[in-house]
Amino acid sequence: MKILAFAGSSSIHSINKKLVTYTSSFFDEHTVEILDLNDYEMSLFNVDRLAINGVPQLALDFAKKIDDSDFLLISLAENNAAYTTAFKNIFDYISVIPERKAFWGNKPTFLMATSPGARGGASVLNLANTTFPHFGATIVETFSLPGFYQNFDEVNGITDTELANELQAKIKTIKTSHLK
Repeated sequence: MKILAFAGSSSIHSINKKLVTYTSSFFDEHTVEILDLNDYEMSLFNVDRLAINGVPQLALDFAKKIDDSDFLLISLAENNAAYTTAFKNIFDYISVIPERKAFWGNKPTFLMATSPGARGGASVLNLANTTFPHFGATIVETFSLPGFYQNFDEVNGITDTELANELQAKIKTIKTSHLK
């Protein structure tokens, strides 16, 4: 099975990219591709620009990555209780690709978020959990890692035992129920 993983952030120091990369390491029996949103940077979505230039090739390329995968592993960064501009821009462009039936291609999806604060990206995680199914995602699990800098180590991953166990339980459920 092919897993597509990415963080909803364009920061080169993205803590969400660290989380999604760490989590993807538990799926080594599958093919995992980790995308970097910086490789899909486009001009800001604008209907006038879209009418003149059409959908950018980078948006078509990102959509193909989704279509060619069997499972999505996404860790969303939170800016002002919502998606980052980098993620939302890609989302907006892909959502207008002609004849595209569902943005997320009806793929099973594991949604995650982390932040330095105590809420762990809870607002963006809630937003995505509520809206992604309307765009063709089947949310199979969610995970929030609060206090990233207190609960995550570059070498050891999640250091809080309870949070590490929670993530492992969700990964086990995904493997037994969705990645056969």
